Amino acid sequence: MHSAPLPHDHGELAHIPERIPSVEDFATVADIFKQLGDASRVRIFWLLCHCEACVTNLAALVGMSSPAVSHHLRQLKSSGLITSRRDGKEVYYRAADTKQAQLLHHMIEKAVAIACPNE
Repeated sequence: MHSAPLPHDHGELAHIPERIPSVEDFATVADIFKQLGDASRVRIFWLLCHCEACVTNLAALVGMSSPAVSHHLRQLKSSGLITSRRDGKEVYYRAADTKQAQLLHHMIEKAVAIACPNE
């Protein structure tokens, strides 16, 4: 990673340069957080962490049009946060069975609990 000596050697950063993830790793993380930068997408992702659903049912659950939900689903799927399966003419979506998706689901639930405590 960073092989040149630091301009000011104070000692506390000596072990850090070897442990810094790559720029590409940070870009991947930023892309995932971009997906969750939209409240509707977060809501759809959260729902898909709890159930498998088709576009029509998701649209009804979140009060959006099917094309709008489809747009969000394409973005979530391209980021690897959700998966889909076809059954006849219907396509069903659910959260991906990955550590990333599980961590983000947990993070969303914790953030909601902190920001919106039940009274």
